[in-house]
Amino acid sequence: MGYLLDLRKIVGNRPLISVGATVLVMNSQFELLFQYRSDTHSWGLPGGSMEPGETLEEVAMRELQEETGLQAQSVQLLDVFSGPDYFFRYPNGDQTYSVIHLFQAKDVSGTLQMTDGESLDLQYFSLNQLPAPLEARAAALLRQIKSRLLDTTPSF
Repeated sequence: MGYLLDLRKIVGNRPLISVGATVLVMNSQFELLFQYRSDTHSWGLPGGSMEPGETLEEVAMRELQEETGLQAQSVQLLDVFSGPDYFFRYPNGDQTYSVIHLFQAKDVSGTLQMTDGESLDLQYFSLNQLPAPLEARAAALLRQIKSRLLDTTPSF
């Protein structure tokens, strides 16, 4: 997160446009992996911001590994989300308009572990019983894709 931290030193809390990746990981019971975030004290999906020189696929796989300990052999782009629903004000006052590239993790291996301090807990939840409190951007994203996920869960 060095790039955004450097920008914050210049612009302070004013809104930034943040390009990043969010990763969906489902277990064998078709439950979705969530992380309880240390920065917002809410449940969100693994992911984060792009650093200079990275591809979005690299961002998705790096963030998944950093935040959960899991490795994906590959990721598949599912959709891109942006706009007012993806504006977020962090508890410290930082504001961001997120451009979220949503990926599905493929061929996931490893053991769930909180490795970078960004996750306080990691758990799988049913799409019909999402955790609370749910981070605002994750809630907006899931509102837009939930029906697609429920329609495709067996092949997900």
